[in-house]
Amino acid sequence: MSETERRIHRPSRDPFLFRPIRFRSVEARNRIMMSPMCQYSADDGVANDWHFGHIAARAAGGIGILCVEATHVSPIGRITPHCLGLWNDAQRDALARIAAHIARLGATPAIQLAHAGRKASVSTPWTGTKPIPASDGGWEIIGPSAVPQSPEAQTPRAMDKGDIAEVVDQFRTAARRSLEAGFEVLEIHAAHGYLLHSFLSPLSNFREDEYGGSFENRMRFLHETIDAVRKEWPQELPLFVRISATDWREGGLDLDAAIEVARELKARGDVDLIDCSTGGVDHAQKIAPYPGYQVPFAEGIRRAVDIPTGAVGLISTPEQAEEILASGRADLVLLGRVLLFNPHWPLHAANRLHADHVAWPMQYERSNIF
Repeated sequence: MSETERRIHRPSRDPFLFRPIRFRSVEARNRIMMSPMCQYSADDGVANDWHFGHIAARAAGGIGILCVEATHVSPIGRITPHCLGLWNDAQRDALARIAAHIARLGATPAIQLAHAGRKASVSTPWTGTKPIPASDGGWEIIGPSAVPQSPEAQTPRAMDKGDIAEVVDQFRTAARRSLEAGFEVLEIHAAHGYLLHSFLSPLSNFREDEYGGSFENRMRFLHETIDAVRKEWPQELPLFVRISATDWREGGLDLDAAIEVARELKARGDVDLIDCSTGGVDHAQKIAPYPGYQVPFAEGIRRAVDIPTGAVGLISTPEQAEEILASGRADLVLLGRVLLFNPHWPLHAANRLHADHVAWPMQYERSNIF
């Protein structure tokens, strides 16, 4: 390689990936967020030593915003009997220990609040994600309409207005407990076919009242949920919303619809970032994943609506993550499986991108020789 080529290809010493980013009063040390990933390992919704060790490793590994997995607002809102919950104070107190440790390690503690809706009451992925009958401890599932997610799934009970009001209030009280536990970023899960997404999508919402039919009506439940959450979640703290930016099915949500959702959320003035995932509402979805396959949705929403977005989906190399940010396609990169494989990915990425201002934990500094 010639001297000219060395100059052209020399990496920046101030990569976008490792620049701090601020949302309201909260500044994260870099633009890497751990995507909420269910561990299916809780005891009665309570986080345990598995969760503490799993999350602590990623915080020590240099992540910027560390989002605890989908944490459910009610017992029947859990995907499996082993999912995290936040409907009582014991669950809050276990999460408080984790949030405090995330902050001590220099990362920003975040939590995602969720209700699984018609995708609830199933077994863990490693036992087949099968519906659990009531005789084996399963529970009644609910949704916008009495339409199952797949031919093998349970049929949900169509929610009445009392059910909707109850779930909205469950999100509110879970937001209060999130604040009491010490989290600094809160994300509402409105993606992947879970309850809020199932109201948004015309593939799963066949209601004829004010919560179904038109786009405005299908947005109503999400708006009411955000209103309730913001009654407890202070204005100085950021609120993210994860959406599925396409249903990967004809007649479902697509990028144009997702842009309209984002416009609605931006107009509110109290949503700080759209976390752009896809799919999950219909068993017949057709997805052909490739590295970064969901990034165009984050880019499309960001450019059309001028709202910060998070890009997620098979982002695995430092160069790929840096390109997404440097080219203005998203404001955060969310990493999932690559962080399960390598909890110290951010520190290794800092070396690869020559980000010499990134501090390693003192206990690990002697390993930083590569």
